[in-house]
Parts: sequence; C-alpha cells; structure tokens
Amino acid sequence: MLTATKKAALTLTLAAAAVIGPTGPASAQQYPTKVVRVIAPFAPGGGTDFIARLMAQKLTEAMGQQFIVENRPGAGATIGTEYGVKSPPDGYTLTMIAASYTVNPSLYKLNFDPANDIQPIIQIAKGPFLVVVHPSMPVKNIKDLIAIAKAKPGEINYATSGQGSIVHMATELFAMMAGIKMNHIPYKGTGPALTDTMGGQTTLLFGSIAATLPLTKGGRLRPIAVTTAKRIPALPNVPSIDESGVKGYDVSNWHGFIGPKALPRPIVDRVNNEVNKIIKQKDMEEKLQADGVAPAGGTPEQFAQIIAREIPQWKKVAAAAKVKVE
Repeated sequence: MLTATKKAALTLTLAAAAVIGPTGPASAQQYPTKVVRVIAPFAPGGGTDFIARLMAQKLTEAMGQQFIVENRPGAGATIGTEYGVKSPPDGYTLTMIAASYTVNPSLYKLNFDPANDIQPIIQIAKGPFLVVVHPSMPVKNIKDLIAIAKAKPGEINYATSGQGSIVHMATELFAMMAGIKMNHIPYKGTGPALTDTMGGQTTLLFGSIAATLPLTKGGRLRPIAVTTAKRIPALPNVPSIDESGVKGYDVSNWHGFIGPKALPRPIVDRVNNEVNKIIKQKDMEEKLQADGVAPAGGTPEQFAQIIAREIPQWKKVAAAAKVKVE
C-alpha cells in the first residue's frame, strides 16, 4: 500500500504532468517551442537557398517560432543532407532537398539510405528545365535537334552546370530516349555554361527557367522545349519534349522538405499542413514563379513516391551513360 508521503508525491507528479503536457509525438500540438534549423545543403545564393529562405520566413510568420537557414554545402549536397538526416528526430532540424537528391545515390557513396533513412515531408515547388540552343543552330524544335544529332553523331556540344548535375542527367536521359549521341561539356556552375552557350562555344543547354528565360527574350538563346510533360503558363508557345515526339520524357526541377526517419507523424503533418497553406498564398506563388517554379504541395506519401521512383531512374541513366564524379 502507498504511504501518505508516497501518495502525496504521486499526486504532485500527476499534477505536474498535466500542467507540462504530454511528451514525445503528442507534444507536436505545441510544436515548435524553439528555433527550427532548415539545412540547405548548397551554397548561399542558388535556387535551393532562395526557396529555403523564403520558406523559413513564411514558416516563422505562420508558426510563431524562428526558422533559420543553415548552409552546409559540399560533395554535391551530400554533406549537408547527411547532417540533416542524422540529426535528432525532434522536428528542430529540417532539410531542404532538390531534384539532385535522387541523382546523388548514383554518383556518391552515401552513408545513409536515401529512400528508407528519411522522412519525406512535402514537395514544395517544381518546374521544368528549358531547352535552349544558340541562335546560329538551324533548330526550331526538338525534332530538328534530333535530326541533326542523328546526321552528325557526337558533334553537338551541350553545356551543363557540372558533371553529374541534374541537368547533365536530364540531358543524357533525353539523348537515350531520343536515340542520339551528343558531346557533354561540363562547367562549374550555370553561369559559365550559359556564357559559353551564348557565345557559341557550346550550342545546347538544359537550364533553369529563372536563368535562361530572360536570355531568350533578348534573342541571345532560342527556346525549343520544356522538360516537364506539360507546357507552362510562362511559355505557352514552347512545347514539351514529350509532345515533341520523345514520349514519356518528364523531368522536373523540384525542392522539398525531409526530416530524419523517426520524425513523429504529428510533427510531419504539422509542417506539411503549414507548407501546403503557405504555397497557396498569392505572394508566395508569385515569388516561386519568379524563380521559374510553381507550387507543388501534396502529402508526405506522394513526395516519398517521387523520391522512390526517381532514384532507380537516374541509376539506369548513370550506368548507361557511364557518368561518374571525381
């Protein structure tokens, strides 16, 4: 039997628990109660960093606690991503990933399983790459490009932002599906790749909408296709690669949030719900469109399916094209 002293102690303990509230997953009702770090595994100034900071600002306003961006670049974004994935699963370290996340397992030796050691939270934004050519090329569309590439195998030089980059893999996937061979010229970033394509040293580029679209309006580059299955409102007259004859081709430039594998579901749902609301705001949609992407949204399960589908796709491309990084 309990003594009077023990009964009093138990009463105090239960009372304290009622005041403090539940711990663990149930405490997600109060989440967040302190600063949340958003790991951006790229250098400041790029598209991933831009969207991470935009989301951090909006989440701070919506959730009443500060969300801060912490840049941890290196090794194709694998360093920062691993740090985020291996952080405590308490909701106070989220990681912003880009489409290159599903490419990296084909190129790097990872210290975590990119599909099973994470908790997908939400795909935030997505958009196409824009296929552009130098104006001197006698190419008005994808069919023209394929015809020239087949007539002169290996003579078309295409630029990318780097060996093993998402645009490198997207271009190789296109070449494989179209049955053509082109010559890859890797650069250290999108800027130099664009400069040489405008200068005619290279003649083809799969580039982000934000970087390439302004140059097409001035006639310095010619747009011939977008990489998503459907056209986009900003370029209604530019067809997709799929509708241009390479059926089934569909590559998106996307960004999203993931967390550690054991992240409690109530916290996952809380962040997912808030982000889904944020990306529907008119000003948010306008800012994303200015960066060449559109709101995505959806459930954690839908984002998980995208990741699971793309990892084996890029492994096949890397193996077939013999893509390696140093």
